[in-house]
Amino acid sequence: MSNTLPSWRDTPTRAAILEFVSAVTTDGSPDFVPVDGRVAVFDNDGTLWTEKPMPTQLHYLLEQWKAAAAADPALAEKQPYRAAVTGDYAWLGAAIDKHYAGDDSDLGALIAAVSASSAGASVEEYEASVAAFYRDARHLTLGSSYAHTVYQPMVELIRLLDAHDFRTYIVSGGERDFMRPMTYDYYGIPAQRVIGTAMGLEYDADANVVRYTPKLAFFDDGPEKPVRIWTRVGRRPILAAGNSNGDIPMLRFAQGSSRSLALLVHHDDDGRGDAPYDKGAELALDAASVHGFTVVSVRDDWSEVFPPE
Repeated sequence: MSNTLPSWRDTPTRAAILEFVSAVTTDGSPDFVPVDGRVAVFDNDGTLWTEKPMPTQLHYLLEQWKAAAAADPALAEKQPYRAAVTGDYAWLGAAIDKHYAGDDSDLGALIAAVSASSAGASVEEYEASVAAFYRDARHLTLGSSYAHTVYQPMVELIRLLDAHDFRTYIVSGGERDFMRPMTYDYYGIPAQRVIGTAMGLEYDADANVVRYTPKLAFFDDGPEKPVRIWTRVGRRPILAAGNSNGDIPMLRFAQGSSRSLALLVHHDDDGRGDAPYDKGAELALDAASVHGFTVVSVRDDWSEVFPPE
């Protein structure tokens, strides 16, 4: 496997990944794992693609909230619609940071607005709206399409796992149906392997469609991630990758396997387009040394960050 992971520098992190994959896939190895047990799970925002200056779905939602406030000006008087209309995103950033710090006092208003943005739409209508966003939108600071804001080294890791008969899943706090239109094209992960936050759904018999309801079914973050993995996969993963405090339970869940690898992406690089930050990952970085997570340094471990345009 010496020619694999070309965007990874020759560091102990890369060596640990290659050694793990070899150990669990080599017949006769004491750590050999049969194919049906080779399950890997990846967080999305901040792990497989950028989440700064804001998560991609938030960019999409801002456009929806602006349109909603234009249709109903009263909405512009309350958050998060006010932030969308005025362009003052401090409230949104603070709400997300507060969530990662364990304070969800603003999360209710945010989730209510998220739910309202798709309420009443059929799953096909929402899919078409999201697909159009991915086609036309540009990253707010990089200026490139979102297809080119994926982390090339992580895509290479997924390809390596695919080549060794792993089943790879996305397990994200981001909304499941917002990710599904792009996960195969961007990562090679099919829609049925996407696990994420879900809005309420109901069947409209008259129209013969499934529609979204104005409520949240569940928020897939923190301790909810292992629950959703087990519900959807029925197995404990042997590899997990994340980047934030909300990924700690998922990383620890993978470590319950007899042989495992828990990867924590640390955004410590300044100068190649990936914004450096620790906020929202402080607990995870502290937990890395306690629990033996393998920390992936964007600065030190990746020779390339994004794919070429």
